[in-house]
Amino acid sequence: MRLGDAAAEPLVHIQDFRMDFGDKTVIEDLSFDVRAGETFGFLGSNGCGKTTTLRALLGIYQPTAGTLHIGGKFFAPSDGARLGYLPEERGLYKKESVLDVMVYFGRLKGLSKSHAKAWSRDYLERVDLGDKATTRLDKLSGGQQQKVQLGVTIMNDPELLILDEPTKGFDPVNRRLLMDIIEEQKLAGATVIMVTHQMEEVERLCDRVILLKDGTARAYGTVAEVQEQFGGTLYRLTYSGALPSSPLYDVVTDDGGSAELSPCPGGDEATVLRHLIDGGVAVRSFTTARTSLEEVFIKVYGEHHELAGV
Repeated sequence: MRLGDAAAEPLVHIQDFRMDFGDKTVIEDLSFDVRAGETFGFLGSNGCGKTTTLRALLGIYQPTAGTLHIGGKFFAPSDGARLGYLPEERGLYKKESVLDVMVYFGRLKGLSKSHAKAWSRDYLERVDLGDKATTRLDKLSGGQQQKVQLGVTIMNDPELLILDEPTKGFDPVNRRLLMDIIEEQKLAGATVIMVTHQMEEVERLCDRVILLKDGTARAYGTVAEVQEQFGGTLYRLTYSGALPSSPLYDVVTDDGGSAELSPCPGGDEATVLRHLIDGGVAVRSFTTARTSLEEVFIKVYGEHHELAGV
């Protein structure tokens, strides 16, 4: 059975999930779905329960209570051939060569030796590791090892791809490369669950998100819905003159030369801009923006909480 055969069910369904470790509750009454074919952002600080949820979903942990289904049923090891899981901790054989390790995992995933070798060589060229095929894993940098780990994860064209901090430690060029590869997996039909602290990656790739804090969901929905929930659309302008009061907007910030306005009902972009000009404001620039996911994160976690590396 394919993971997505249960048509009436979302591909991933988590309902009333609770996880206790001794007398400590790590996850409490967590419910969300991941639909087939979407990229889903799983967000929150370290220690909020993201990895615990994924491990319970994959049967590594036994949940205290609740339902965690993939394709309409609890995950079984026999389902693993159509799953790609990139854990935050690397799980490679570091004393072996890059190519040997990739071919070994390809064989475990059901590929022939020749197919696994050819795919691995093509992938290594794609991620600028073509000259490292015979190099031992422990001789590679952390970022290079992460590229190999991702290759192992996607080489069987998984239907469900679960990525825990896939670009951790990457520079912007390699982060973009890895994001392109993940986007290609989605276009090929994969469902992607992505755990990351890189909010720009989420805004670029994800259809829907959930944001956890202390084991509970603080935001859940499409990226636009979550942005709307925590501030929505803003008009940003630079100007000279004095901003008139208006029922069309609320002034969020104003330093006398630049301002942010939150539109009220009826305050669409064109109407607000015309109102400002008619009110004698010399508008030099006027742009529309949504509250960023980084700003949402800060609102949930507080101004002094570090976004990256937490």
